[in-house]
Amino acid sequence: MTDLAIKIDELPSLRETVEMHGLMAKKALGQNFLLDRNITDKIINTSLAKQNKPDFSGEYVFEIGSGPGGLTRSVLRHNPKKLTVVEMDDRCIEIMQEIREKVGEDKLEIINGDAMKQDFSQFEGHPKNIVSNLPYNISVPLLVGWLKQIENFDSLTLMFQKEVADRICAPTCCKDYGRISILSQLLCKIERLFDINPSCFVPAPKIWSTVVLFRPKHADISNELLEKVEKLTTQAFSQRRKMIRQSLKSVKGLEEKCASLGLDLTLRAEQITPEQYLELAKLL
Repeated sequence: MTDLAIKIDELPSLRETVEMHGLMAKKALGQNFLLDRNITDKIINTSLAKQNKPDFSGEYVFEIGSGPGGLTRSVLRHNPKKLTVVEMDDRCIEIMQEIREKVGEDKLEIINGDAMKQDFSQFEGHPKNIVSNLPYNISVPLLVGWLKQIENFDSLTLMFQKEVADRICAPTCCKDYGRISILSQLLCKIERLFDINPSCFVPAPKIWSTVVLFRPKHADISNELLEKVEKLTTQAFSQRRKMIRQSLKSVKGLEEKCASLGLDLTLRAEQITPEQYLELAKLL
C-alpha cells in the first residue's frame, strides 16, 4: 500500500463526512452521491485493468464533480502524479480541502468552478485522464467537448445514466444509435465496464447508471472534418425514419456522392456506419 493510500484510509468514512458537513445532494446540480467504497474502487480498478495499468503513477487525473469525495479517494489511492478536482458546490469544496490537507497540495488541486468552462487540454502534464460520476444534466455536452480534444487524453472513465451509455455504445440498425454513438465511436475505442444499481447512490435515482471507458483511436480526424460529420448526422437524424434521399436532400450532389461510396439512397440514418458518415463528410 502506498503512503498516499494510507493517508486516505486515515480519513473519516464517507458517511461520517457527509453527516459532519450536513451534505444533502442538490437536484439542481444533478447530484447523486456514491458513498460505497467498493463501487468507487471497482470503477478505478476496472478502468485501470482494461488499460493494462497497475495505477496512475506518473499520470495526471481530472475529476469532474467530486461530491463528498468517494471517487476522489479511490483515485488518490491509486497514486496519481496529481489529481485536479473541479467542483461547483462550496460544501463539497470544504471536504476537498480537508482531503488536500491530508495528502498535500502537490497531490490534490481544487478548482471551484464550472467544468463546462474548463479546457483540460491546456492543463499541465501528460498522460491525462478524466474520471467522473458525471452530473446527469450536462453529461452529453461535457463528453462532446472532451471528444473534440480526445488526442490530449489517455482515457476518460465516465459514469452516465444507463440510457445515455446505451446511446453511446449503440451499434448501427438500433433504436439507440444516433449522433453521439457516431461521434464517440469514430474517435474512441469504447468499453462498457459495468452497470450500477440505483440503490448504490444517495439519494437513489430512478434509473440505473453505467460506467464507460473511452480511449482515443488516434484517428487523425480534423476539427473541420468533425464539424462536417456533426452537420451531416444532425440532418440525417432529425428525420431518422426517412430515407437519406429525403433527410439529406440539401447535400449538393447527394446521389453521385452516395454512389461513389456504395451507399443506397433508400438507407435510413441508423443504417449508416460511423465510418460511412465520415467518408461522406469528406466529400462535402
